[in-house]
Amino acid sequence: MTLLAISEFEQIVLYSVIGVSVVFSALIILVFAFKAMGNLSKKSLKSKKKQNQESTIEIVDEKELTGQEIAAISMALHLFLNDIHDEESNVITIKRIERRYSPWSSKIYGLTNLIR
Repeated sequence: MTLLAISEFEQIVLYSVIGVSVVFSALIILVFAFKAMGNLSKKSLKSKKKQNQESTIEIVDEKELTGQEIAAISMALHLFLNDIHDEESNVITIKRIERRYSPWSSKIYGLTNLIR
């Protein structure tokens, strides 16, 4: 008793080869598409950076910082770099609390009384 005829087996192999080739060709196309999109985004970022650098240079040259602004910036940097914050003891305490009686957790109210 044979389960598959030879012609059916050949068709199965043919369909398997076609399926695998379609999957790999789609993956290759996706790789090229992602690389092309990456190159396009790099080029657009470079052109935007050039435009932004020219405009920021003009802004920095026009404005001079006052003494109060410099003091505020330096104090902020000092606090950030020294990492000043509240220091904690890193001790966790758990207090056990006795539970009060609650009818919600009482099981006797859940039982039905069959005695009359």
